[in-house]
Amino acid sequence: MVPRLCPGQYLESALAIPLDYGPLTLRNALWVAAASLALLFSGMQPVPVSAALPMSLIYTLPSIVERIDLAQLFPRKQPLEVELGSGDSSFLVEYARQNAGRNFLGVERLLGRIRKLDRKGRRAGLMNLRGVRIESTYFLEYLLPSHSAAALHVYFPDPWPKRKHRRNRLINERFPALARQALAPGGTVYLRTDDQDYAEQMLAVFAADPTFRPVEAPPELSALLTDFEKGFQARGIKTLRAAYRVGDR
Repeated sequence: MVPRLCPGQYLESALAIPLDYGPLTLRNALWVAAASLALLFSGMQPVPVSAALPMSLIYTLPSIVERIDLAQLFPRKQPLEVELGSGDSSFLVEYARQNAGRNFLGVERLLGRIRKLDRKGRRAGLMNLRGVRIESTYFLEYLLPSHSAAALHVYFPDPWPKRKHRRNRLINERFPALARQALAPGGTVYLRTDDQDYAEQMLAVFAADPTFRPVEAPPELSALLTDFEKGFQARGIKTLRAAYRVGDR
């Protein structure tokens, strides 16, 4: 059985480092203008310039013991999708670009990776994308508002292949309960891995939870590859996929 960790045990990984990008530049101003034009042509109303493109897409947590206020992250209230472990953010940035009617939050522990999300997202002028630097399990259990996410994406998490290390896996016996707490009614967990043993564990833990049922991922989502997946495919390594939807309450 995986031990339950208390907030104090996550303090080191929970520290978020604020980034200061200085005053508004001409490039940032052009991003704002481009994003506003895109909204106008899509028939949506643009949000004020002050809220359209912050200096950083990385959200600095005001507290690591209180749940975040999603209204402080995004200028528009829309369905939220969360990627746990956003890697180089290539998947999430492109997915956010394709789905302007949804908000996307990347959760990543490594500073270099979350900075990539910020750079790529601001370059694309994405107002519906934010990042949080923190450990994924802690974020789900203590910081994400209950039943606030329409979807959770977990792609190629660390497989911890040694048997003695498998308790460190993100998708473990506790994960379905954390996902159920995070997801809105009818919300979905999307999973991908290249590790056969980890894939079997993913299937087993969700099969043991009767509140989830297996579903197919939308074709347009399956067609969008992560950075790891592109590398694996180039080497002939197969992607193992699963998706589970929580029942309506």
